[in-house]
Amino acid sequence: MKTNIQEYFNLKTKAMRKTNRLFFGITTLLVVGSLMFTSCRKRDKEEEQPDQETNTVSDNANMENISSDMDAMGSEAAETGTVGEFKGNGTEMLSMTPGATVTGFGTSTITVDFGTGTLCKDGRTRSGKLFYDLSQSTPTTATYYRNPGFKLIVTSQNYVVEGHSVTIANKTITNTTPLTIPSGTNPGTNLKWSITANISVVKPNNGGTVTWSCSRTKELINTNDVQCYNGQTLPITWKKAKIKINGTASGTNAKGESYTVVATDLVRDFTCTPSTNYPNRHPFISGTLDYKPGTRPNRLFDYGNGGCDLNATVTVNGVTYAITLP
Repeated sequence: MKTNIQEYFNLKTKAMRKTNRLFFGITTLLVVGSLMFTSCRKRDKEEEQPDQETNTVSDNANMENISSDMDAMGSEAAETGTVGEFKGNGTEMLSMTPGATVTGFGTSTITVDFGTGTLCKDGRTRSGKLFYDLSQSTPTTATYYRNPGFKLIVTSQNYVVEGHSVTIANKTITNTTPLTIPSGTNPGTNLKWSITANISVVKPNNGGTVTWSCSRTKELINTNDVQCYNGQTLPITWKKAKIKINGTASGTNAKGESYTVVATDLVRDFTCTPSTNYPNRHPFISGTLDYKPGTRPNRLFDYGNGGCDLNATVTVNGVTYAITLP
């Protein structure tokens, strides 16, 4: 009798062990399966959400505008001692409110002083000073922006554009047009300049800092238009100018990522005034910026096909987003 009872308990114990092992195995499979399902769902969710960030490439486009405006002001200041015509209809860009002055024309250094704040004709508020040093031009007779060999070195003091604090570590513009350019109204080649710059911008509202170093070429693509260029003896009429910019840039964006960018055929037409609120604002109207932020996908900033408007697009991972230029 005792043996039968012992055998009964032994069989029951074995059955319970099998049941426990089976339960443990099923539970393990369920847990692993759940984790795998959750992981797959998370991965699928990440794959379903494309990289939609466009702020950093827009920041870079803003750097293009800030730099291009400094070039444009320097080019006209060195030609005529004013900075009005390149912004449009011949009225002073700086005269909306008192405080902005241009001094030093005819000397080796021209100063554009925006005071403590000037609402300019392009609708942007600027403050501080820009300095344009032309003493390193070669030959020394190249005293105007249009002259082959002319060199312009740009520095700043407390320069702020629309709340963006701009620091120029260095910025140099050199006229690279051949020295043998004919003296007539149509030289048979476009005037060209090389541009190098190292600029940093602190964005307003604790938006971060953007650094930007560039190597560019600038070309007056309508040099053969006598309404714009009428020979080496007369100033360039910037309100009729059309320029094209190519080259590369690199730096650190406001997210702290390093980036590179290639500018291809950026065209700015100073006869184009698409904004009804700011008729003296002239955006880029065509060309692209191929922007690579860190390890993330490229962003292609496209200014369009030459139409006089404020429309642009940013394409990321094959998805295109519409942008309205500021």
